[in-house]
Formats: sequence, structure tokens, C-alpha cells
Amino acid sequence: MSHDHDDRPRLTAAQAAAALAPPAGRNGGDLVVETLQGLGATTVFGLPGQHALGMFDALRRSSLAYVGLRVENNAGFAADAYGRITGEVAPLLLSTGPGALTSLAALQEAAAASAPVLAISSQIPTAGLGGGRHGYLHELRDQKASFRDVVKSVHTVRTASQVPSAIAAAWESALTAPHGPVWVEIPQDVLLAETVLPVVSALDATPRPLYPRPELTLAAAHLLANAERPAIIAGGGVVRSDAAGKLRALAEKIDAPVVTTFGGKGAFPWEHPLSLQSWLEDRYTTDFLESADVLLVVGSGLGELSSNYHTFAPRGRVIQIEADAGKLESNHPALGIHSDAREALADLLEAVEPRQDPEASTRVSALLGKVRDRIEAQDLTLERQVIASVREALPDTSPSFWDMTILAYWAWSAFDARHPNTMHSAQGAGGLGYGFPAAIGAAAADRTKPVLAVSGDGGAMYSIAELATARQYDLPVTWLIVDDGGYGILREYMTGAFGEATATELSRPDFVALAESFGVPAVRTTPETLAADLGKAIAAPGPSVVVLPALLRMFEPTHL
Repeated sequence: MSHDHDDRPRLTAAQAAAALAPPAGRNGGDLVVETLQGLGATTVFGLPGQHALGMFDALRRSSLAYVGLRVENNAGFAADAYGRITGEVAPLLLSTGPGALTSLAALQEAAAASAPVLAISSQIPTAGLGGGRHGYLHELRDQKASFRDVVKSVHTVRTASQVPSAIAAAWESALTAPHGPVWVEIPQDVLLAETVLPVVSALDATPRPLYPRPELTLAAAHLLANAERPAIIAGGGVVRSDAAGKLRALAEKIDAPVVTTFGGKGAFPWEHPLSLQSWLEDRYTTDFLESADVLLVVGSGLGELSSNYHTFAPRGRVIQIEADAGKLESNHPALGIHSDAREALADLLEAVEPRQDPEASTRVSALLGKVRDRIEAQDLTLERQVIASVREALPDTSPSFWDMTILAYWAWSAFDARHPNTMHSAQGAGGLGYGFPAAIGAAAADRTKPVLAVSGDGGAMYSIAELATARQYDLPVTWLIVDDGGYGILREYMTGAFGEATATELSRPDFVALAESFGVPAVRTTPETLAADLGKAIAAPGPSVVVLPALLRMFEPTHL
């Protein structure tokens, strides 16, 4: 019996020499960084802690660039953004117990948004593992249990030899569609112990592509080609799988109007004749989608926001392309196609017969006219002016990261993301404090493009410490802080529901003076001067802060 070994990893001459004569002074931490380098990592995020020092010491002997943030949750948000922007795995190095647990909210966002974050945490020494309570600093009864419900997969290491395989398996899991965060834990003594294992090399953790089943593609193509009023909902999966070009080609081939979800911003050109834009919280848009006789949903689970708070009730056939098998038909009966969005759209584009509908663009423009008229009747000039000013100031290819704040809620519906993968928010899990640390991660991924972060004053206080990070690494991040004196959206919700708001008013610092104390240039602006001030800040090298004192209101989403 013979075996074909052609696909086995091979060593170069240099790798073979290093394997036979590993350099002295290596420890378990070196196995971690060697594995990351072998898998293709170039940048890692994190925060050191007592049990994790073996990993951090090994960074000194590696070519990995390290970006250290001031709070683990913020380091997780930075890694999340790096993963979204690059499509590559973002390693996140954490310490045991409190350090690891502080990252959980960021990992929840990465899971909801399908961002490939590889969290590598230390653990108490192996002598303390196994269910006892040994009184070690940072000890948890079962650390991995705290992460299992949040991340895609959990990988535990107990010996040095297990390090490369565990990290490679986690890496593959993070990049298997749907992308997501994964978690590896390594005990302190394994990280610190000297190792004579060969230098890690020749690793391959390439995930298997997730292709659609051909009979499902055939059925979907038949439905779309014979539809009278097809429509498409494009979600974050289109952006994550880099499928915007395929989506546009399919929409044009069958004359189907396209709406992008808030997570799918930029997946379809905003001004395209078939673009319904992103007015998902508008009943006119919901009615339009409900009236489609065939609705193609790509890369969306049709969750709360994408379904207009679960009021959406499609009357036609639904085709759902989704890489997360658990989301197939989870909210609506559908022809469910378990596949990476790019692969499924490529096959569908090839299989579908063209259909023409000269009325499609007319119906689209009529719908957008109704939405525009309704917004114009609500006296929201200030809010529309601010959104327009941000769009004017931001270069078309620059990424933007939006915290959970009223201006972001506006941007979900009203902001023209002119390229795929340029507009991101924390709407997956909905935690506060995402915008600025995420922008730091994006700037670390590509220093050639200025990056914008948008926060309210409440969310800004979650990540003020990262002004020091932006300054330390001289990152091109401009932070727009809309200061309305509290948790603006919660104030609005509570006033609407209960007649008055409680626990929403906040004492806050002089953000301009505070930023300047970090050595970060800052300016206080007005709605009239916002476009100019923001444009100037974005054009300047290094970090900057722009503070806009303004009380913004949300549009009424569902009134006809």
C-alpha cells in the first residue's frame, strides 16, 4: 500500500538546520510565538500579566509586532477590528483569571460579527489544575468554561508538545466560515519551562472551503430566474467573505433590488439603481421586502435589527445563504444553503438564467423617495447635517468604527459606506466602548489610511485609557466624540417608555483638555464647522480628537 505524501509540509534547508540545532534559551512562550509566525501572523494584541510573562518575553525574540492596549476588553476590540479589516487571524495574548475574563465582552462582539480573533490565555500552573482549589493568584474553578459559551472553540494545552497543534487547530477554527473568536489556554509553568523541542516550522492550518450543495444552488437559481419580484438582503457575511463583486453581478443579472443590513454596510453600492440602501428600521422598506415573491438572504441570520425588530414577515419564498448552520431557518422558513457567501454567490451567478425587469429601479427610487419624505417631515436637520459632515470629511477608503451611540444608529441606516469592509460597529453584541479601540486595531493593520472612531460621551469613557495607546504607537486614528451629557439613546428610550429617564445623566471631563494631557491634539467643534474640523484632524498625522457638543435625536423608524 502506497501513500501520496505530496501534500505534506516540507522543510526548507534553513528550517531543517534550525530544527536540528534549536537556539538555547527558548521556553514554552517561544513555541507560542514560533507557531504564530509559522501560521502567518505579523501583529499581536494584548496585555501582559504574571502567568503570561513567558509569552511576552518570547515576543522579544520574535519578529511579531506587538500592540499593547490598556484594558483587555479594548485589546479584544482592537483584535476584532484587525481581523475584520484584514480577514486574517488576530492573536490576542491574555493573562489568567481577571485579565482573561475582562476580554469576554470583546470576544462576544467578535463572535456576533464573525471576526477571527485567536485569544491565547495563560492558566495557573499545571499542579493546580484538575478541580481542586489551590489558592493560586487569578485561579478560576474552570477557566475554559467561562469562554465556552462565547467563542467558537476552546483548546487546552497541558504540555509543551501540545502548543503548536492546539494553536494551529484554533487558527483553522477561527478562519473556517463563519469566522469567529477561539480560545487557547496554556499553564504558566508550560510557558516558562525551557524547551529543547525543534523550532516550530512548516505549519498549515488552511481551513477547508465551505461550498454549497449543487442541488440547492440549482433550486435557488430556478426560483430566482422565475421570480416576478425578487429582492436581496445582503448581510455581514457578504463583507466577511469578500463577495461584494459577486453580489453586484448577481443583482444586475436578475434585476433584483438589494438592501444591506447594518452589518453588511458597503456590500452593495449605495447609489446603484438597484440599491435600497439600509433603511431596515423603516416600515416602507419592510413592506417592500415582504412583498418580494422570492427573497434571497445572503450572510444574515435575519436577527433583531435586520428584521425590523422581528416585525418582518416575508410572504414569498426565502432563500438563505449562511455559513453558520445554526442560523439557517432560525427565524424564517427558507431554502437554507449552508455555505460561505462568496462560494454560494459564485455558483448561483453561474447557474441562474438572466431575467430583466425594467421597472425594478423605478420601484427602488419610489421607495427611497418615500423614506426621504418621511425623514424630512420629522425636523431632523441637525442629525442629517452631522451625518453628511462626517461623510464629507472621511476619505472614501478610510475605515470607520462606530460605538453604540445615536449617531451610529443614524449611520446604520443613513451612512454611505462607499467601499465594502469600511464601516464597522458593535451592533453584533451591542456593547459599549467599541469604537476607539477598534479603530486602533484597524490603524495597526494599515497605517497608510487614517481611521475614524465615533463615540458618545458615555461610550468614550469606556476607552479613554486608549488615548495613551494611540499616542504611544502614533496611530492615525481620529476620534469623534459626540457629547450630549449622558447615555443619549438610553435617555431617549426611557423617556419614551416611562416619561422620564433614570441613571442616564453623566458628569464627564473636558474631553479636549483630557486628550491634550495625553499629548493628543484635540478641538471642540460645532455642527457648522464639523466637516472642516474633522477633515483637518483626519488629514493630520497621528491621533487626534474632535469633540462635538450636540444633543441628537433618533428618527421615528416605523411611522408611515
